Amino acid sequence: MTGTFLSDKTSKNAQIKREILRKCIQNGNSSIAEFSRDLSISVPTATKLVGELIAEGFVRDEGKVGTSGGRRPSIFGLDPDAGFFVGVDVARHHFHIAVTDFKGGLVDFLQDIEFVLEADVASFRSMCRLIIDKVTGLGIPWIKVLGVGVSLSGRVNPEMGYSLTYFVSEDIPLTAELEKELRVPVTIENDSRAMAYAEFMTRPDADRNMVCINLSWGLGMGMVLDGRLYYGKSGFSGEIGHFPLLDNDIICRCGKVGCMETGASGSALHRMMLEKLHDGRMSSLSAIYKKRGDVELDEILGALVEEDMLAIECLGEIGDNLGRAIAGVINIFNPGLVVVGGRLIVGKDYLLLPIRTAVNKHSLSRVSSDSKIKLSTLERKAAGLGNSLLSRSKLIGLM
Repeated sequence: MTGTFLSDKTSKNAQIKREILRKCIQNGNSSIAEFSRDLSISVPTATKLVGELIAEGFVRDEGKVGTSGGRRPSIFGLDPDAGFFVGVDVARHHFHIAVTDFKGGLVDFLQDIEFVLEADVASFRSMCRLIIDKVTGLGIPWIKVLGVGVSLSGRVNPEMGYSLTYFVSEDIPLTAELEKELRVPVTIENDSRAMAYAEFMTRPDADRNMVCINLSWGLGMGMVLDGRLYYGKSGFSGEIGHFPLLDNDIICRCGKVGCMETGASGSALHRMMLEKLHDGRMSSLSAIYKKRGDVELDEILGALVEEDMLAIECLGEIGDNLGRAIAGVINIFNPGLVVVGGRLIVGKDYLLLPIRTAVNKHSLSRVSSDSKIKLSTLERKAAGLGNSLLSRSKLIGLM
C-alpha cells in the first residue's frame, strides 16, 4: 500500500487524501459534506477522493447517520483492515510489542520478550528477526505490516534517525539499518515521547498542552505543546532526569552530580531500599537481602503492591522529589495535564499523594490550579502503543 498516494509527496490530490485520513484519525467518521467543508474542497472532489480511498482499502463506508430531517448522509471512516502498525518498546533486558490496526485499535500486546539490546548492528538485526517472528506468530502476515516504530531510552533524534544511547554508525542512520531488516518504513523515538503520544491520542481527558513523566529505571519526560510532540532543536528534549535539582552528592549515570534521576527513578528506589536494608530497617524483603545482599527492582515493586512499609516510605521520598520537579515543569509550561507513567506507578496513591503535596508546596498556585496530575491507565502498553500510532502518523505524513 505504500506504493499508493502515501509515497506521493507532490500532488495536490495525494495531500488532500492524507488530510482526509488525518480528519478521520482526529475527529472520527465524517460525511462527504463535512470533508468538503473542513478541507475547503468541492463536494465532487471530496466524493471522488473518498471513493479512491475506499477502492485503495484505506476508508470504508460506515453507513447512514441519523439527522433531524431530510436525506440521511453516509459517513466514512478508516478501514481497520487496511494494514497493521507495530510498536516496539525496548527496555534494559526485554522489549514489548504492540500491534494496532489502521484505525488505531490495539490488536495485541506482547510483554517482556527477553532480549538485551547492544549498540551494534548484529544485535539490532537479531532483534528485528525476533520482532518478525513474534508478529507473524500472532497470525499477522508481515506483508500486511505498514510500518514499525521503535522506542529507545535516552537521547533519540527521530528526524535524523540516530540514537546516542545505541549509536551504531556515523554514516548510516539507525532507521536505515532497521528498514533493511524489517522491509517496511521505520521510525525511532525516545520512550518517554512515545508514551506521551499514546496518552495524548487515547485519553478522553487529553489536553493540547500536556506532559508525560516516565518513571521507570530512569526518569524521562515527553511534552505535547499545542497538540504536537515537542522535540527541541536537536530532538533531545524532555531530559528531566538530568535536571540538576538535588543536593545529594550522588553521581548520576551521566557523570554529573545532583540529577533528578538520582532521587526520582527506579534506580533511586533500588538504592534507597538497599541503604535502609543495610542499616537494619525491617521489610518483607529483609530475608532476601540477608541471603543475597541485594534485591531486584521487581521485588521492591511487588513489596509495594503488598503494602510493605519500608517500600512505601522510599516511594514517598521518590514522590516528593518528583513533585518538586513537576512543580518546576508546571511553572514553566503551564500544562493542562500531567500524566505520570512507568513501572513505579504500581505504588498508586503512595506515589501520587506526595507528588501532589510537593507540587502544591513548590508551584505557583495561579499557574498550577489548572494543571491536573494523574497516573497513566495504559500501564506498560504506553510506549509500544505510542510507537505504533506514531508510525501510522508519520507514514501518512501527519507529523
